[in-house]
Amino acid sequence: APPVSAGSCPSELKRCSMAHNCLQCIKYLMFVFNLLFWLGGCGILGVGIWLAVTQGNFATLSSSFPSLSAANLLIVTGTFVMIIGFVGCIGAIKENKCLLLSFFIMLLIIFLLELTVVILFFVYSDKIDKYAQRDLKKGLHLYGTDGNIGLTNAWSIIQTDFRCCGVSNYTDWFEVYNATRVPDSCCLEFSENCGLHSPGTWWKAPCYETVKIWLQENLLAVGIFGLCTAMVQILGLTFAMTMYCQVVKADTYCA
Repeated sequence: APPVSAGSCPSELKRCSMAHNCLQCIKYLMFVFNLLFWLGGCGILGVGIWLAVTQGNFATLSSSFPSLSAANLLIVTGTFVMIIGFVGCIGAIKENKCLLLSFFIMLLIIFLLELTVVILFFVYSDKIDKYAQRDLKKGLHLYGTDGNIGLTNAWSIIQTDFRCCGVSNYTDWFEVYNATRVPDSCCLEFSENCGLHSPGTWWKAPCYETVKIWLQENLLAVGIFGLCTAMVQILGLTFAMTMYCQVVKADTYCA
C-alpha cells in the first residue's frame, strides 16, 4: 500500500495500519488456498494424462460424444483448475484488483454452471434417462468394429465387473449381431465364443439399471464429494471478494 502522508491524523494512521494488517493476513491465506487449488489441478491433470497414456483404449460408451472419456474430462478439468488457481495466486501475492476480480468472476461462472447442470439434471431426469438409454443402444452397434476399440473395451469391462448384459436387456445384442448372440463378456463363466451358447449361460441384469442402482447405493459418497467441491468454491469466492475489498479499503485509507 502507498505510504501515509506526514500530515495524516493518528486515526487515519490507525485505520491504515489495521487495513494493511487485515490485507496481509487475507493475502497469505488466499495465496495458500490457491496454491493448494493449483496443486489439486496439477493432480487432476496428471491423472488424466496417465489415464490417456495407460488406458488409451478405454473410451466413452456414448456414440454421440466419442471424446467424452474419463481421461479427457480430467485433463480439461485439471487445466481449468490450474489456470484459475494460478490467477488467484498471482492476484493474491501482487494484491492486484484486476486479477482478484477475474478470479472471482471465473469461479462464480463455474459455480453457477455446475448449479445449473445439477438443477437441470433433476428437473429433466426422466428425459435424460430415455436419451441415455437410446444413445447407449445406438453405441452397441459400434461394438467390435474398426476404430472403436475404446468403446468395445468399455462395454466388456462394464459387463464383466457389473455382471450385466446389454443396456436394458441382454436381447439388445440380438439386434447388433442379427442373431441370438451376446459378447463373451456377458457370460457367467468366460470362455471363447461362450456368447453363442444358450441364454441360461449369460448374465440377465440390464447394465443401465445395474449401474444406476450402484450409483444410488453410493449416493452419500457422491453427495459428500459434491458438497466439498461446492464448499471449496464458496471459500474461494469469499477469499477473493474479501481481499478485493481489503485492497480497495487499504488504497482508500492509505492514499
